[in-house]
Formats: sequence, C-alpha cells, structure tokens
Amino acid sequence: MRATAAGLLLCACLAAACSRGAHEAPAVSSPAPAAVPPQTASGTVPHGDHNPHHGGVVFMNGDLHFEARLGRDGAYRLYFSDAVREELPAATASGATVTVTQKSAPPDTVTLHIDDSGESWIGQGRRVDDPAATARIAYTAYGKPYFIDVPFPR
Repeated sequence: MRATAAGLLLCACLAAACSRGAHEAPAVSSPAPAAVPPQTASGTVPHGDHNPHHGGVVFMNGDLHFEARLGRDGAYRLYFSDAVREELPAATASGATVTVTQKSAPPDTVTLHIDDSGESWIGQGRRVDDPAATARIAYTAYGKPYFIDVPFPR
C-alpha cells in the first residue's frame, strides 16, 4: 500500500512539472529575508559608518568609536563617538595617552589633554621618523581602562 501511495505521489509531481510551460521557472520557496540591523531615529545603522570624520583612523571599543589622528610631526588628536558615530565630548574618556615606539629611540609617552572646545584630546610628542613605528592609544571610558597597539600611519 505504501509503495502504491509513493508511486502515485511521484507520478502526480512529474505530471505537474511536465505541464509547466518550457519557460516557467520551477516553484521555489524564498528564503526568509535577512535580519536588518535596527536603525536609530536618524535612520543610521549602528556600526555602519567607520569613515574618519577628522582625517584619522577609526577604531572601536565595544559601542564606543574613537578616531585617532597621529601625525609624523608628533601632533596627536583623539575624538570619541557613539555606535552611530554621533560625536561625544572628549570628557567621555579620561587619562588619554599615546605612546610611540620607534627602533631608534626610547618610547615617547604623551599625556593628552582636552582641547579648549572640549571636542578632542590633544598632545604633542617627538617627531616620528621610523616607518615601522607603532602607537599605543590608551584611555579610560565608562570606568574601564582600554588600550590598543597599532602601526603608526605613514
């Protein structure tokens, strides 16, 4: 009985497929649409923008974005923004430093301070001539210390 039912079902499927026109596509169920990240009221997707807004390089620490502008002349700036890259005041962080390591010199640790506008952390260190130099960017935000070591921009 099962064999007969299975045979009938197979014949019905083949008949339905053969009755379709030569150019009709077979019926295929569509996959469920991909989940779309939630948007903010402004329509911006969290973590959707990692473009520098101040000429530096953008990094993330959880939902906190920060942009580091590291100049070969030793001028440093650090900007903070939220998950959708809305600017945050410099006071979002504390204890910001940049430590540059070059082969030909001892590490240069620069303690940054908040600029007059309250928008960024700034500081001035020694000139960076080593093409293989690295920078350690460190700060404390929301009570948690953080650092990242990055190649110094060329």
